[in-house]
Amino acid sequence: MSLHMWSKRWLRISFILLMILITCSLLLFVNLHMDRQNNTSNLSISQVRLTVNPLLLALEQKQQQLTDPATRDQLRSIAQENGIELTYVGLDGVVVVSSSPSLEGTRLNLPSVLHYDLNQAAQVTDGKQSLNIAFPVINGTNGSQIGNAIFTVPLSMVVVEQPLTSAFWVMITLAGVSLMLGTCLITMKRKVNKRLLSPISQLKEHAESILKGKYDQPIQYSRVDEMGELYAMLDLMRAEIMHLSAERIRQEQAQKELITNISHDLKTPITTVKAYIEAILEGLCSDEQTLMEYMEVMRTHTDKTARLVEDLLVHALQELGQISVEPREVYSLATFQQMLQPIAHMVEMRGLNYEAPASIPNVLMQIDSTRMEQVLSNIVFNALKHTAPGDMIQIMTELDAGQFKLTIADTGQGIQAQDMPFIFERYFKGAASPSNSYVQEGTGLGLSICKSIVEAHGGQITFSSKEGQGTIFQIHLPIC
Repeated sequence: MSLHMWSKRWLRISFILLMILITCSLLLFVNLHMDRQNNTSNLSISQVRLTVNPLLLALEQKQQQLTDPATRDQLRSIAQENGIELTYVGLDGVVVVSSSPSLEGTRLNLPSVLHYDLNQAAQVTDGKQSLNIAFPVINGTNGSQIGNAIFTVPLSMVVVEQPLTSAFWVMITLAGVSLMLGTCLITMKRKVNKRLLSPISQLKEHAESILKGKYDQPIQYSRVDEMGELYAMLDLMRAEIMHLSAERIRQEQAQKELITNISHDLKTPITTVKAYIEAILEGLCSDEQTLMEYMEVMRTHTDKTARLVEDLLVHALQELGQISVEPREVYSLATFQQMLQPIAHMVEMRGLNYEAPASIPNVLMQIDSTRMEQVLSNIVFNALKHTAPGDMIQIMTELDAGQFKLTIADTGQGIQAQDMPFIFERYFKGAASPSNSYVQEGTGLGLSICKSIVEAHGGQITFSSKEGQGTIFQIHLPIC
């Protein structure tokens, strides 16, 4: 069941329960009001007993004097003072004393006039504002009944008015609570729609847009609450996905360009080597010196081809997170002397001045000599792209804070400021140097590969550069 359907069903059930509460309250109020109007349910004998007790006591005490007119007048006076009428009837039904003297001596039908029960007496009032209630008169000596006193009392004396004040306020309270509850339910429904259902619906639309690859539409929410936090997190996710998508597209484009460039860069030296081989086979080399020159050209292009293939292989391993580095314990002096010898020859062949390390510390290290030579070659080759004949490339080695420090410095054009944050990124190639045609060569993988290899040794590579004054690379490697 959807949240929208659940909220509608919950609200409907709540309103039904509210209507049942209101209906029950109204029925209770109507019942109380009808009971109030029905006197039979609100009769009380207590006030009558208090009123007639003096007369009953007088009748019992003055039983023998009831024939005396003064005694009768006294009884009538007491009855009149209490607002009631007295009719005293003997056991034979003859009226002995009455507030109406004309009734004295007459005989009454006792079964029809004697009503000891208050409710029974009230039923025969016939709409009158008074009722007749009978009390037995008891002989105080032997406890036997000697007669019946019939009192005519006002109906107001036996009817107890049930105040409706408390019931009224209870009803007002119930009505107020019901109204407040209904208002709260309606308000809650609107709040749920506005702050929950509607934002969730919008989130669904945003999620569908992201699923369709539309990342440029920002996800915003005006309120600062839990839903606002959810919107903010989804917008961060959208921005991250957009960044990753742009990065993926950029990498795919860079990989396509890399394949194109490497294909072109491989084709040129292979074509050159093939041409020189064909020239040798056709006998165009008339002497040994010319043959050696041809061989030197072919070696140069073969080295270039090998370097491109190696970069491509390391790049593929880097993509898989499987750069093959196999460190072995070696002594730094002999190892780096062997690495730097071909580098010195490459620098001098380009017409640059080369300054070798004054001394190389001879310490025990765990390095992969082949990979470390690749690092030095890539850095020096990168320096050659930004230098011109007559510039200098200097290599220095020393021990620094328990690490082997290797410095490669050049006096070339330096790295432009806008290129510095990206030089270790894959596929990045700096801006062209106007004084060096070699700057356009390469795949943009060299320095990225260097960083991966150095970090695989547990080391660190950094650089500093100033445009027009040169660049310095520093490599720190741990020692045993």
